[in-house]
Amino acid sequence: MSQTTIPPLAELINSARVVSLPLRTKFRGLTDREVLLFQGPNGWAEWAPFIEYPHEEAANWLAAAIEFSHGTLPTLHRNRIPVNATLPAVAPDQVAKVLGRFGTFSTVKIKVAEGGQKLGDDVDRIMAVRAAYPDAKLRLDANGKWTVDLALSFTRALFKQGVQLEYLEQPVATIGEMAELRIKLATERIPVMIAADESVRKVSDPFAVAQAQAADILVLKAAPLGGISKSLEIARGAGLPVVISSAIDSSVGLSMGAYLAAALPELQFDCGLGTAALLAGDVTREPLAPIDGFIDVRRVEVDEEKLQTFKAEDHRTDWWLERLSETYKLL
Repeated sequence: MSQTTIPPLAELINSARVVSLPLRTKFRGLTDREVLLFQGPNGWAEWAPFIEYPHEEAANWLAAAIEFSHGTLPTLHRNRIPVNATLPAVAPDQVAKVLGRFGTFSTVKIKVAEGGQKLGDDVDRIMAVRAAYPDAKLRLDANGKWTVDLALSFTRALFKQGVQLEYLEQPVATIGEMAELRIKLATERIPVMIAADESVRKVSDPFAVAQAQAADILVLKAAPLGGISKSLEIARGAGLPVVISSAIDSSVGLSMGAYLAAALPELQFDCGLGTAALLAGDVTREPLAPIDGFIDVRRVEVDEEKLQTFKAEDHRTDWWLERLSETYKLL
């Protein structure tokens, strides 16, 4: 972990608080989001790798949280970050309700390829967004669940219906498939960019996407990449524009993402850091919710009453503390 002294485990445990934050709409199969918070000299940080992630993967998230709470933070180039609205895989009649919580925005990321749903459900959702927000830029996030042929045919069909997409986020699973899809889109002159997410943060070489010319944009998430410093190294080394995104974080986790976005010399696209609007509860009285399409770059003051209100059950707290102890050994 670059330029950060790792604090003793006992120090992390002493300030650790585990909360379970309810979501307004099911997202990624979750109805609530468990996160562990701890405090350092810089302030609060969040450690919240999804529960199915192994310790090796969770260690990156822990390194990121320790850097944010204890490490040296980068120079910032802006004090607020433009953000997109994020739409879970909801029915068309829920689109206005969910997106209404984001207030003013110019970009919508729409989840597609949800388990148990059909292509028609995705089309209906996309068309509902387009009808309600005709001027918004649209992004589709398939989380790598499409094949190349399906991604191409789906995008082609939308294009023929006059639906303009800003980009497809991780439409297919592998770097090779993304490179193939990108070539086929260009051959058919379908003006849609490819953004890589899992193919950056879930591979051994985060530069492989750029080297294979498999994407136009990188989606970077500070926590799974090991922190702000490592994310900035990837952004510099890849030489591609980036979008900073979140993993359904509390406002504390979103704060780290905002710091990363603010540290980029250039920021060309709206970032996926407006997801506090998806939470029905948070750990602060001043959440990093989007206002007029932006969130502020600031540390978040955790509220003790909120920590009590959303305190996880004792057995879940024990589980997280045990996980912290095991993951810490890998740093």
